Amino acid sequence: MPRNSREGAAKTRAAVLDRAVDIGSAEGLETLSIGRLAGELRMSKSGVVGQFGSKMELQLAAIEAANRRFRAEVWDPVAAEPEGLTRLRAVMESWISYLDREVFPGGCFLTAAAIEFDDRPGPVRDAIAKAWGLWMSVLEREAAVARRAGDLGDGVSPAQLAFELHSAVLGGNFARQLFGGDDALVPTRAAAARLLAG
Repeated sequence: MPRNSREGAAKTRAAVLDRAVDIGSAEGLETLSIGRLAGELRMSKSGVVGQFGSKMELQLAAIEAANRRFRAEVWDPVAAEPEGLTRLRAVMESWISYLDREVFPGGCFLTAAAIEFDDRPGPVRDAIAKAWGLWMSVLEREAAVARRAGDLGDGVSPAQLAFELHSAVLGGNFARQLFGGDDALVPTRAAAARLLAG
């Protein structure tokens, strides 16, 4: 395939996925359709089908794209912070800021997708679970490093702390999306500060 054709196909794919991710976060992955995306992006249906093949492949690609956006917005800005409690606090502030900045129009894409597919076995659910599992392992690893460094008490369970931090952010996403308001994430920041008091 000529280079220009490859670049054009990559740009088309990126444009479709950007729109798919935004729709998925606001309306759910099940609302995604080849026809809708083709119409909104003024493309032929065959042009979208050629990129993804099926609705399920489109959903899986949207999850992957959303996960890349999540990483770029939450992890990448703080990855160079010093290990331990400093980085764990930076991760939490970055994560809460991601909700505050409305990186996805419908709140956290991965949270919305998890709620939509948590009781629906199959490849889409598996991809969502894998994405969340990887993020939970990052939180747990960072908590373990902080405990080994003496920043957290010996009695702190990294797995439990990761669960509680995750729960606080999920609650913040819920409050932000359902109730709105500039102070929707204040309790989430307070919970993170308490959990990471050292």
